[in-house]
Amino acid sequence: MNFYELIIAPFAEFDFMRYALASICCLAFSAAPVGVFLVMRRMSLVGDALSHAVLPGAAIGYMFAGLSMPAMSVGGFVAGLLMALLAGLVSRFTTLKEDANFAAFYLSSLAVGVILVSKNGDSVDLLHLLFGSVLAVDVPALLMIAAAASVTMIILAVIYRPLVLESIDPLFLKAVGGKGGFWHVLFLVLVVMNLVAGFQALGTLMSVGLMMLPAITARLWAKSLGMLIMLSVALALLCGFAGLLFSYHVEIPSGPAIILCCGVLYLLSVVFGWEGGVLTKWLRHKKHRMI
Repeated sequence: MNFYELIIAPFAEFDFMRYALASICCLAFSAAPVGVFLVMRRMSLVGDALSHAVLPGAAIGYMFAGLSMPAMSVGGFVAGLLMALLAGLVSRFTTLKEDANFAAFYLSSLAVGVILVSKNGDSVDLLHLLFGSVLAVDVPALLMIAAAASVTMIILAVIYRPLVLESIDPLFLKAVGGKGGFWHVLFLVLVVMNLVAGFQALGTLMSVGLMMLPAITARLWAKSLGMLIMLSVALALLCGFAGLLFSYHVEIPSGPAIILCCGVLYLLSVVFGWEGGVLTKWLRHKKHRMI
C-alpha cells in the first residue's frame, strides 16, 4: 500500500470521510480550548460527567425522531444543562461538593440513557450513540457542528479575560465586583454545547476525550495559556486525522480510534513532555545534582 492509498485516498474518494475530517477540525478549534480551561479550573472530570449526562437527552430525541441529529442534539443539550443546574443547586443547599453531585447525577444519567436506548432501539443504535460513527456525519450534522464551534470560539474570545481571571483567582474577581457565577454558568453552557456537537462523530462516551486529552497532553509541553491553547488544538487536529485513518483501515468506530490516538500521545508526553515528563524531570534533577 503506497502513501496515496494509505493517507490521501480515503478522503479523496469518500464524502463521509471528508465530512468526518471537517467535523473533527471544527471540534478541535472549539472543544480543545474549552478543555484547557477545564484543566485550569481543575474541572477535568466535570467534562466527563456532562458527557454522560447528554446520553438520556439524546436517547429521548432518538425515541421521538430516530437517528435525527437536530432532535438528539437538542435533547442532549437540554439534558446536559439540566444536570449542571441540578448539581449546582444541590451543592448550594447541601453539604455535598459540586464534584460529588456531578458524579451522582452522571452515573444516574448514564444508566437512564442506556435503558432508554436499549428498550427503544437495538445494539447498533446503542453503539452509535455511545461511540459514534463517521458514517453519521452528513452535511446537516457538519453544519450543526460548525455552528457550535463558531459560537464557542466567538464567546471564548469575548469572555476570555474574565474567564481567565475567574479560573485563576475567583476571590479577586468577586472582590472587584466581577460576576464570577455568571462566567461559570456560561462556561458550562459552552462545555455542554461542544459535547453535544461532538457526540455524532465521537459518541456520548468519547466526545469528552477530544476535549480533555489534547489539553492534558499540552500541559506536559507548555506553561503559558496561549501556548496551551494552540498546542491543544494542534494535537486534537493530529489525533483526529490519524484516528479517522486508523478507523477506516482497521474498520472500527471512529470515536474510540481518535481517542486511542489521543491516549497514545498522552502516554508519550508523560515520558518525554518538556514541562513535566518523567524523563525530562529526571534529566533536570540529575543536572542539578551534578551542579
